[in-house]
Amino acid sequence: MVQLTGPKSIKCAVFISGAGSNLKSLIQFSKRKNSPISIELIISDNSKAKGLKFGKIFKISSKVFNYKNRLIAEKKIISEIKKKKIKIICLAGFMRVLSKDFLKSFKGKILNIHPSLLPKYKGLNTHHRAISNNEKYSGCTVHFVNSKLDSGKIILQKKVKITKSETAKSLAKKILVQEHKLYPKAIKEVFNL
Repeated sequence: MVQLTGPKSIKCAVFISGAGSNLKSLIQFSKRKNSPISIELIISDNSKAKGLKFGKIFKISSKVFNYKNRLIAEKKIISEIKKKKIKIICLAGFMRVLSKDFLKSFKGKILNIHPSLLPKYKGLNTHHRAISNNEKYSGCTVHFVNSKLDSGKIILQKKVKITKSETAKSLAKKILVQEHKLYPKAIKEVFNL
């Protein structure tokens, strides 16, 4: 577990690939008085990721890495993270699987949010799959990242009811609202706050 050494002492990097709504909610959380993290770096594998605008808005350093060669990209990311003395990484819609070597460098310090009640529906198209299987509930999970896809130790989950008229789009929207609440709670949980 990561040790807390006073308020706002944990430097955090957030990895994104898309719109960055979880990034935005984490930034807002990091600005609160009782937040254990301060977001120092935004990393993306997509130069067109809409979420990169939050770096500009909140004056947080943002870097885009070309993933044509994962090994090279990860080496550069690790070097950037070490330079900034980042202690915890939050994956927020980052659409790349991190290598075992990368995970070893930050063992137990990488969190991810996933839009299903893990261990159900790992990977992509979670909402469509949950509805197709006539699930009564879906939700979201914050978990530690390990070398298996969406399989690390679960920190917190939030259940959401699936209605009869639910579509993948409407369910995604409903779950996203809960994701924004769950991720900050899970971070507090990790730091025993």
